[in-house]
Amino acid sequence: MHPALNIMVKAARRASQIINRASQDIDRLQITTKQQSDFVTEVDKAAEAAIIEILRDAYPDYGILAEESGLSDGQGAGSDYQWIIDPLDGTTNFIHGVPQYSVSIALAYKGQLNQALVYDTTRNEMFTASKGGGAFLNERRIRVSKCIKMEHALLGTGFPYRVFDHSREYLGIFKDFTERSAGMRRLGSAALDLAYVACGRFDGFWEFGLMPWDMAAGCLLITEAGGLVGDLSGGQDYMKTGNLVAGNPKVFSQMLQVIDSHRTSGLQA
Repeated sequence: MHPALNIMVKAARRASQIINRASQDIDRLQITTKQQSDFVTEVDKAAEAAIIEILRDAYPDYGILAEESGLSDGQGAGSDYQWIIDPLDGTTNFIHGVPQYSVSIALAYKGQLNQALVYDTTRNEMFTASKGGGAFLNERRIRVSKCIKMEHALLGTGFPYRVFDHSREYLGIFKDFTERSAGMRRLGSAALDLAYVACGRFDGFWEFGLMPWDMAAGCLLITEAGGLVGDLSGGQDYMKTGNLVAGNPKVFSQMLQVIDSHRTSGLQA
């Protein structure tokens, strides 16, 4: 395992201790609202602080992009390396006692994803990937599914909950996928959804309006597991636009065809 990935595992396990302990007494949590349907708890903040402490101790010069604390340079300004952190992806699930949430950590080098980790703290499932080294679930190699037809595909998605500018397009795409696929699932943690594509539980995934920390680790997991990720036109601007399509190669191309029929000038790729 890459040395940086070892440190990421250590950080994720430290965060999971905080999350799992808090999950035993959810009623006592202090919850604030960042914007409509977008919550943060002291658990998010404590888990993020624990992750950053461990990462910074090992790599003090690396930059950080984290959901709760924002963008931060390392001690050496202008580092080519940047951590991308979501300490608790699926906070809404967490505060409602729904056991579907995760820790997500990625490392980018010169803007390219290099290391990835998504940790399901409730199931003790650790998804990891290194660029060029494959993707793993608890140290067992994983691959995307072999599904070749949309009609047999199980797809994951995330409903709009912060910005509703493209609800009409989303609902049209959702209707088409529902009618053409084997089923749709909305589980509430994009990082885990992407990890599920990487290990073949989902055949594809799509969502609008994601943030970099929602998808960075999951995207590397998928590509290292033999899948494809792209924006709504199949390009590579998904980290900028927040609009993402992912899947095994066969399903990915079929998803893009469906989405393209609903694209409007106001909806970025």
